[in-house]
Formats: sequence, structure tokens, C-alpha cells
Amino acid sequence: QVQLAESGGGLVQAGASLRLSCAASGRGSTNYMYTMAWFRQAPGKEREFVAAMSSGTTIDYADSVKGRFTISRDNAKNTLYLQMNSLKPEDTAVYSCTAKRTHFADRIYRKFNDYAIWGQGTQVTVSS
Repeated sequence: QVQLAESGGGLVQAGASLRLSCAASGRGSTNYMYTMAWFRQAPGKEREFVAAMSSGTTIDYADSVKGRFTISRDNAKNTLYLQMNSLKPEDTAVYSCTAKRTHFADRIYRKFNDYAIWGQGTQVTVSS
């Protein structure tokens, strides 16, 4: 079973940058590939899609972060990243990484209930 652990959150001022990391550990399935994603949830709001990356080359972003956030992965380190630039107060949320087993190398999933493996989350707070 795969476990995910996020790090890198914190308190920053508007306009600053942060890089979140999501380290994967445990035994993954050799019969599947993994699409990985970042979601976030602000207080009183529903969990929302931020960015996703297939095991191939497909990447997708929410419109609200496009041009500011960059998702990447280092397969040698089993780590997923989210580089967040030009942060805004509305980016304040708990950010969670997630993974989905799939047979498809370039499939992207944008719904949180598509994913079964979740990290514990890391808080990002952006002050104005």
C-alpha cells in the first residue's frame, strides 16, 4: 500500500512563493500506473482540484492557479511537487496530495472522489 506525506506549507505574505512536496512510500502496484494530484480545502469550502499529473506527460491545472502554480514529479525520489508562485490570500487552504491507480498513462482525474490514496495535508496561509 502506498502512503503519502506532504511538507512545505507555511505562512507567507501575498506575492511570495512556496514549494510543497509529497513523498510517496510503501509498495505500489506493478500492474497499475499512478495519476497524482493536489487538492486544497479552505475553511467552510469544499475540497477543490488544484493540479494533476499523469504517469505520462499530461498535466492539468485549475483555472484559478494556471500560470502561477507548477506541478512536477521526481520519479527517482518518489516525490510530487507543487511550486506555488505569486500566492494570493485566496490560496489559503490545507493542501493535500493524492494518487490514483490507473491503467492509463495519460489520464487526468479532477474529482476528489476519483482518488483513494491521500496524504494528511499541509497548511498554506497567505496573508494580505
